[in-house]
Amino acid sequence: MTMRLARWKRWVGMVAGVGLLAGCATAPLYGNPELPAAPRQPPVDFFQVNWWTGLVDKVPLLEYSPREPASPVYDPESRNVIVQTRDGYVRAVGPDAKVSWTFRTGARALAGGLVSEGVVYLPGGDGVLYALDGRTGAVKWKYATSESLATVPVLADGLVLVATDTDTVFAVKATDGTWVWQYRRDPPSGFTIRGASAPKVDQDTAYVGFSDGFLVALKVEDGGVVWEKSLSGAGTEFLDVDTTPAIDSAGRLYVASYKNGLYALEADTGAVIWNASVGGLTSLLSRGEVVFATGDGRLDAYLGETGKLIWSLPLKDKTAFAPVLARGMLLVPNERALLFVDPTTGKSRLAWNPGVGISAPPFVVGSRVYVLSNNAYLYALDMNDVKKGPRW
Repeated sequence: MTMRLARWKRWVGMVAGVGLLAGCATAPLYGNPELPAAPRQPPVDFFQVNWWTGLVDKVPLLEYSPREPASPVYDPESRNVIVQTRDGYVRAVGPDAKVSWTFRTGARALAGGLVSEGVVYLPGGDGVLYALDGRTGAVKWKYATSESLATVPVLADGLVLVATDTDTVFAVKATDGTWVWQYRRDPPSGFTIRGASAPKVDQDTAYVGFSDGFLVALKVEDGGVVWEKSLSGAGTEFLDVDTTPAIDSAGRLYVASYKNGLYALEADTGAVIWNASVGGLTSLLSRGEVVFATGDGRLDAYLGETGKLIWSLPLKDKTAFAPVLARGMLLVPNERALLFVDPTTGKSRLAWNPGVGISAPPFVVGSRVYVLSNNAYLYALDMNDVKKGPRW
């Protein structure tokens, strides 16, 4: 894939403030070492900052649009938070906020890792898929793909699946990194959106989107094609299906075409159940009967059964990245802040900006949320139970 269609603004110095996006009072900035201001008390109705730590020592002065796209991941066995940053390093941060080990991959990462049974599977920015010991950072195995890895790895039936930003899915053995299969599609001739669809595995089938506008169902065992579906129609530019698919309890498969909007499909056949024609969507989250969709300038909630729009939160010229749910709040990173959105009403309750915004999806463990800022500061937030509904 090539460049992402995103409306980045030039960054000069530190952001001086941040406000609520839904017409409420200005939200105070507090406890943020990235800002040249005295710390203030946190809004305890939402969260408290348990600790923070800076990870990249040498941040270029007046860096153009700093961005950290790789989500942190938590290892419950070592109690380390594993973080990849734009300087090409992987760091493990312990519960004392201190770095316990580091590992250099040689290039900036595009996506975060996956932890399973003490092993960290990392899509290195150098095109190498690594398996590291979560306690020590020691390399268990590595597999060189010779392509830029762009998604969080997925474990399925003893295999690790990962997608590249050039439309290839690789499957290797989780035990030793031995190649098992790969599936590739040819990208379109025109511009595409930066990013890639991670495989979504359900009942021995991996569902993956590609930049040519196709959603493909693959057999996990051998990569054989079960079915494929064109969702973007004719054309040569911005056809991408970059959203990681989601499946609800009713068996509906959700995915979005950047060009043609949100789809609900039958997982077995790929037949279209409904389509909401809203362009610019790049991330999905399915919970219960609701599908949350984010993208260029908007955050939406749709009814999964019919595709009816429940609510929409306009974000003006900002791009919203992958959302997560934590303690009854939708947490949505965008170019300038982490939004706290009421999932029942779509009202923005708080916009927290530690300095120059947040791009990476936070990682949620119970009431603890780990957030990586665009200035490579890692924060541990303790979420509180928040009463739903409007507060004004």
